[in-house]
Amino acid sequence: MKSHAQAVVIGGGVVGCSVLYHLTKAGWKDVVLIERSELTSGSTWHAAGGFHTLNGDPNVAKLQAYTIGLYKEIEEISGQSCGLHLTGGLQLAGNTERLEWLKMAKARGRYLGMELDIISPKEAKDLLPLIDESHFVGALWDPIEGHLDPSGTTHAYAKSARIGGAEIVLRNRVTDLTQNSDGTWTVVTEQGTIHAEHVVNCGGLWAREVGRMVGLELPVLAMEHMYVLTEDMPEVAEINRATGKEVVHAIDFEGEIYIRQERGGMLMGTYETACRPWSPRQAPWEFGQELLVPDLERIAPSLEVGFSHFPAFEHAGIKQIINGPFTFAPDGNPLVGPVRGLRNFWCACAVMAGFSQGGGVGLALSNWMVDGDPGFDVWAMDVARFGDWATLGYTNAKVQENYSRRFSIRFPNEELPAARPIQTTALYDTMRAQGAVMGDSWGLETPLWFAPEGVAPRDIVSFRRSNDFAHVKAEVMAVRQGVGVTEIANFAKYEITGPGAEAWLSALMTNRMPRTGRIVLTPMLNENGKLIGDFTIAKLSDERFMMFGSSQAQVHHMRWFEQHLPADGSVTIEALGMGLVGLSIAGPKARDVLAGLTDADVSSKAFPFMAFREMDLAAVPAMVGRITYTGDLGYEIWVAPEYERRLYQTIMEAGAAHGIVNFGMRALLSMRLEKNFPTWFRELRPIYGPFEAGLERFVDLSKNDFIGREPAAKEKDAPTLKRVTFVVDADDADVIGDEPIWHDGAVVGWVTSGGYGHFVDASLAQGYIPAGLANGGADAGGGGGFEIEIIGERRPATIQPEPLFDPEGLRMRG
Repeated sequence: MKSHAQAVVIGGGVVGCSVLYHLTKAGWKDVVLIERSELTSGSTWHAAGGFHTLNGDPNVAKLQAYTIGLYKEIEEISGQSCGLHLTGGLQLAGNTERLEWLKMAKARGRYLGMELDIISPKEAKDLLPLIDESHFVGALWDPIEGHLDPSGTTHAYAKSARIGGAEIVLRNRVTDLTQNSDGTWTVVTEQGTIHAEHVVNCGGLWAREVGRMVGLELPVLAMEHMYVLTEDMPEVAEINRATGKEVVHAIDFEGEIYIRQERGGMLMGTYETACRPWSPRQAPWEFGQELLVPDLERIAPSLEVGFSHFPAFEHAGIKQIINGPFTFAPDGNPLVGPVRGLRNFWCACAVMAGFSQGGGVGLALSNWMVDGDPGFDVWAMDVARFGDWATLGYTNAKVQENYSRRFSIRFPNEELPAARPIQTTALYDTMRAQGAVMGDSWGLETPLWFAPEGVAPRDIVSFRRSNDFAHVKAEVMAVRQGVGVTEIANFAKYEITGPGAEAWLSALMTNRMPRTGRIVLTPMLNENGKLIGDFTIAKLSDERFMMFGSSQAQVHHMRWFEQHLPADGSVTIEALGMGLVGLSIAGPKARDVLAGLTDADVSSKAFPFMAFREMDLAAVPAMVGRITYTGDLGYEIWVAPEYERRLYQTIMEAGAAHGIVNFGMRALLSMRLEKNFPTWFRELRPIYGPFEAGLERFVDLSKNDFIGREPAAKEKDAPTLKRVTFVVDADDADVIGDEPIWHDGAVVGWVTSGGYGHFVDASLAQGYIPAGLANGGADAGGGGGFEIEIIGERRPATIQPEPLFDPEGLRMRG
């Protein structure tokens, strides 16, 4: 074993071997993989080996498509067969809601180039004679599904990496990791020590334990997972004879099962509701290529449904029951990327769908390590998407919930209960008492809407307009016609101080920094000129700034900020988290309410739009900015958490004469759509540039000092895409995001977000289309000729170039 390496990859499963191969492919030859036992030990060797391209996040689906396309490449390089079986697959719908979900999955696949079809139960039976079609109402057919040999595939990655120059050391556990003063790593193993510039945690079942070596508690948990293998089945033999092909894959959502052919029999696996974690606190290092004790009783309810839906299984003998552990993050997606505060320490773990995602994970991470950017939008997989609230107990509860719901529909208005509430503000009980329906916003309980007296404070989950529709409308109308108050504690809050603060912020942000007492809105770009942040920045003094952004991206952004801090200590940035909370008041009577709380002059002349100042409100020390996400007259008020209860009470008292109401996040998002405002993670993501996103008024190219300026300047002259807003001729369902946009019979773009604009009384959608179609000229048919596919139905849509509410911005500036 060598004593020095550019990178050490810990873990020899499919993901570790993929990372190793992609690093060599990217030009890093001095790389070593260390495996505690043998390649595939842990989860890989006993995996069912299925693969597919479909994923709820289109960006993850792209990486899955890459993974599947990679297998022929590594077979050719290594000479090692991956044992590919491209059978195609069915996803079976047992009810109307599931069929609607499949129609939306097909629609997402359209703009990804997937050849998917919705078919009838009879057509499904023609493809898979094993089913009893009476249990189903339809199905989705995907020709790019199949299975492979987990061991052969892992060894194909490993051999390809060795050919590329990598070294693999087996039977050699890593026992300790220490970071040196120069940022490099000392990797202590049973066979000696390696000095490495980079360390990659691909520990699989032991990823949590590897993380603990560096003081990191990763949100990952292993779950027991079972599947059964049958004896040879005559029905399988007949299908093989009649078609000349293998039996196609199938997922039966109602049965919580998946099936595929295994030699002359069948494999049936289940994500059972009565799930069980494996080693929830400490994974034993001595565990290797062994299985867990089967528990047929636990999966019997799922098997009974499966035998009913696939009657041939009732007469088949069970040859073997496989029960083995594999890992999940709380949301089921991988944990990939650099870890904040640990220079050159990388994660690629919790990849539960390793043979669908392993190649894409390896590509993205190697790009990130070599080029400084993953080259894709990997937000859904970024290890930075979880905060400190994702503790061991939270993770264990959420992973079990996710596992037990693996084949359940997640509706757009559905809030899942496990490990909640984990974070609350001082107003949680007050809001609940007033009928608040709460949602989980990056671990924080946040009011979504308020149920009036006599109305049950709960969502009826649906893909269509639901029971909250009329109540959200009432909140919007009350704000637009009077005044409302909403909690904004779920924003990210930062304080930046020091003599170099302004210059540092200017170098990160596209906009010029504000004067003292003023606010600016500004995007933040990476070196490629793509959007990686969107902030409100207020200047309190020459050396003190407040900054507000998306809470979901707080760790992601702090990682970036800390990487770019000057070495001279002239800048300090602090993420305030729940150390600063806030309330927003908005509507034409908002100034009257604010005036009732303070002796300060808050007239439009004395406290104009985009002003920011410290003031006392009803004896509470506060920071107040004249800005709101509603696009109306309004204010954001920030206080320490111990003052929030009093602030809220005094706002309600001062607002009583003006008819003040509570409004929730859904009303706020409805009002932002009426103003064509974008939002992080939807319209603003690292695959878009600022001019594509319509943020040109917040990009000052003349200041010539910010990261990403040159590629942004090029994009200004020739944007590929443009963000637009559509008015949709919807029926009883609005867009939720990721729907295809059609023009003249072809898919030309995709929806990023949308919903109903209650004050303007219109169904609205934002999305990206080719720039040539976005200008409303001849190419776009004057803004017409568009359709947006909603639950399988193409609805007419028209580009709306100006905000439907207050297009000149007179209300918010008045």
